[in-house]
Amino acid sequence: MPNAADILIDTLIEWDVKLVFGLPGDGINGIMEALRKRQDRIRFIQVRHEESAAFMASAYAKFTGKLGVCLATSGPGGTHLLTGLYDAKLDQMPVLAITGTQYHDLIETFTQQDVDLTRVFDNVAIYNAHVSDASHMENVASLACRSALSRRGVAHLSIANDVQEMDAKLRSKRNRPKHVPNRYFRGRQIPEEIELDRAAQILNDARKVAILAGRGAVGAQVELREIADLLAAPVAKALLGKTALADDDPLTTGGIGILGTSPSQQIMEQCDAVLIVGSSFPYIEYYPRPEGARGVQIDSDPQRIGLRFPVDAGLVGEARETLRLLKPRLNSKTDRSFLEQAQTAMSDWRRKMEMMETDLSAPLKPQAVVRAFGRRIAADGVLVADSGQNTELAARHIDLGPANQFAVSGALASMASGLPYAIAAGAADPKRPIYAVIGDGGFGMQLGEFSTAVRMALPLKILVICNGMLNQIAWEQMMFLGNPQFACELAPIDFAKAAEAMGGHGFTISSFDQIEPTLEEAFSMAGPVVIQALVDQYEPMMPPKMPKNYAKNFREALADTPGHEAIEANVSRSPLREMMAAGEQEKELSENSTDLPGTP
Repeated sequence: MPNAADILIDTLIEWDVKLVFGLPGDGINGIMEALRKRQDRIRFIQVRHEESAAFMASAYAKFTGKLGVCLATSGPGGTHLLTGLYDAKLDQMPVLAITGTQYHDLIETFTQQDVDLTRVFDNVAIYNAHVSDASHMENVASLACRSALSRRGVAHLSIANDVQEMDAKLRSKRNRPKHVPNRYFRGRQIPEEIELDRAAQILNDARKVAILAGRGAVGAQVELREIADLLAAPVAKALLGKTALADDDPLTTGGIGILGTSPSQQIMEQCDAVLIVGSSFPYIEYYPRPEGARGVQIDSDPQRIGLRFPVDAGLVGEARETLRLLKPRLNSKTDRSFLEQAQTAMSDWRRKMEMMETDLSAPLKPQAVVRAFGRRIAADGVLVADSGQNTELAARHIDLGPANQFAVSGALASMASGLPYAIAAGAADPKRPIYAVIGDGGFGMQLGEFSTAVRMALPLKILVICNGMLNQIAWEQMMFLGNPQFACELAPIDFAKAAEAMGGHGFTISSFDQIEPTLEEAFSMAGPVVIQALVDQYEPMMPPKMPKNYAKNFREALADTPGHEAIEANVSRSPLREMMAAGEQEKELSENSTDLPGTP
């Protein structure tokens, strides 16, 4: 007779779960044995830290659209999962977290690792259950999978280690065996006709339509492009929507927000209507002013419609089908001047970015390395970034196409996510090339996980931006509050040597002339590769337009900031000089800005 652990793993197999990310421990010995006996049908990927397991489960769901699963032991094993699970929660990813607890009759007796993880996970989980016995497991395991997928969030099962080994001899009268189907039932959600008509009227009446595309628009590239062309509407992209249109598509102005482009900011300032497709981009100050533009929003979650902008029409449905239903109601705009102005501005923006990417000066500028790294990304490659200045560099200086995938920790914007994300991409498709741009701060946090990539022999190329600084945080200290940079310097780590010590390959770039030959050699290597770029510590993280209050704060903070002479020299270079001055005549942005680099 199967025990509770057997029932759990058999249920996961029936739900088509192929991978479980985790770390063994005595609180989950029964589950580990059930996994061992089923190695031919479900794979356990051992990580070096449970936080990584949760990040990997979240990223796996992002890359595949399937349920991500992570497993941790009792007490600290379970609590280590939290950061990665909040990443899944905030980015609406279906993840099942499984944790052990101590013996069922010792819970709440101050025994070792006596942590009530159901209470700990109460905020992060949309379904949260403590499994009482094997008969109970039949029901809750299936319901946990269904809940995570249907509500796009985290489900959690907590199982005492002795309960894992109990069989299903005892059963209540009303709990019939096999009364729960291990299937997920999908439905079709489409907007109401009246809302489609209202949306079409708003967009047809507008003279200057701008589009904001997020993660929900990925997979609807063809329909999005058709609508944009029909409305002569430039498309700004939230970070997780980077592949909603190819970065070199003439209809897009690239990213939006502090990591975005000046043309994207301009179209939001100048439009008289905005169409938001699958995005809840959090920076309200980068949206159009409500009194100056009307809004239409497409989202599969009605709770998120109107979350950032007071839209006049809300279309509840998946982006692809909703755009198809909307298109016949739209008139083709003959006046394409708004789009053409955005395209001219985008050409100028690209020229400025090229100036930064071809800067030969020393110390080495990070934009040059990132651009050269990005040019080598395969047409079907997966790119991940961590959180920090490296996110800005990847967003602005790497062009991706429609066959690429891109992912970051979006709404949570957590450091230390980049390497686990890359490993999850390799677990999802081991033959697909994987690339990562990570800062030395985030990479140092989960450095040991590189050995996991080596063990899996992943085709992974990691570019580590080594500036010895938590650079985004340093600039936030100066720009947001006018405080001098403090405590952001990092002790050096030779990541190339560390990579070699773990069985991978390591390379170092410290000057412009080393970029091409080093990347050429690094990209010829099989298996995981670390390329550390030793770049200018004082290169700024510059918004597309430096707002007036940011510029004032920066000037006040600079005198007492270490290395201020080098910082002043950098911001005096073109085009940074123009970016610093561009927004000084603009109305000040909200003082309530946060440091979230990722956008859903």
